[in-house]
Amino acid sequence: MLLRTKSIASPREAAERSYFIASQWQLVRWRFLQHKLATGSLGVLSILYLCALFAEFVAPYDPNHYDVQHIHCPPQRIRLFADDGSLRPFVYRLETSVDPTTFIETCEEDLTVRYRLTFLQADQPYKLWGLFHGTVHLFGARDGRVFVFGTDRQGRDMFSRIIYGARISLSIGLVGIALSFFLGILIGGLSGYLGGTIDVLIQRLIEFIRSIPTLPLWMALSVALPPQWPIIKVYFGIVIILSLVGWTDVARVVRGKFMALREEDFVVAARLQGAGESRVIFWHLLPSFYSHIIAALTLSIPGMILGETALSFIGLGLQTPAISWGVLLKDAQAVHVLASSPWLLLPAVFVVVAILAFNFVGDGLRDAADPYASV
Repeated sequence: MLLRTKSIASPREAAERSYFIASQWQLVRWRFLQHKLATGSLGVLSILYLCALFAEFVAPYDPNHYDVQHIHCPPQRIRLFADDGSLRPFVYRLETSVDPTTFIETCEEDLTVRYRLTFLQADQPYKLWGLFHGTVHLFGARDGRVFVFGTDRQGRDMFSRIIYGARISLSIGLVGIALSFFLGILIGGLSGYLGGTIDVLIQRLIEFIRSIPTLPLWMALSVALPPQWPIIKVYFGIVIILSLVGWTDVARVVRGKFMALREEDFVVAARLQGAGESRVIFWHLLPSFYSHIIAALTLSIPGMILGETALSFIGLGLQTPAISWGVLLKDAQAVHVLASSPWLLLPAVFVVVAILAFNFVGDGLRDAADPYASV
């Protein structure tokens, strides 16, 4: 008597089977998770955006609060252990003194007074997103003040200002890319799908825009913004300026993909089934290379952030009382300020970290957008 045994697939065979029957988005996700540098950078960006989203809670103080007793104080050193060896983070009180010869104010630690650091410290009241009242901050110094990143020339806490500045500097990249995404798909799609004279005209327009030096073009457009505009209007004006230049890269990607796919069998089959042009574009062509578009957009976000930072740094973008990383770096232009207060350059560190993280994530998405590259 023959016994029929049921074959049991090994874990490797099951993994291979699931790989070959997976959808495009599953393949992209699996490939992206294998890119350790990209996933780590995504974690860094998540932390930055969470801090920006909950800036009122994360920042220990109001970013516009002046403290004339602590002007140009350096970053405080945080001691983790008390004298008995127990884990009790604290900082020493800062005392400001004036040099009788140079009349320069200096901050020094008073080793006789300690301020214990605690999490979820109740301090200055705030309104989260302008809606919810609160007084609890992520951390703070009990019975005193702590300046993790030092203070500026008006005694304002640099850590709080950097956290609040992340809201504008990081969000302007996402909002600008959303507008670039729309313009790039619309104009690039028309160019690649219709071809002919329209394609020639659009490509000459793109080449003309790309031939203009980016920074002078940004400067010329930003000067056109009325000086009496409020902060919110200037913000969206800067977004539009950056998007009017940034859509060309996305349009080139979309055009190339449309030209490569418009005569494919699945597109011809859709037309034969009676699908209209809009359905062919939005239901068949675009979904086939969404991952490539997302990768291209991710790599374009750093340009938006650098554009806002550059315009604000040279005084043609956002202005005080708006807070962005570019506005904060404007205070570090003077050489004598950098010589005495080098910590005012700390916003540049956050700009570099955000730019590198976006580039690494974009590289990971670009590699993951071609899931069968290693098969």
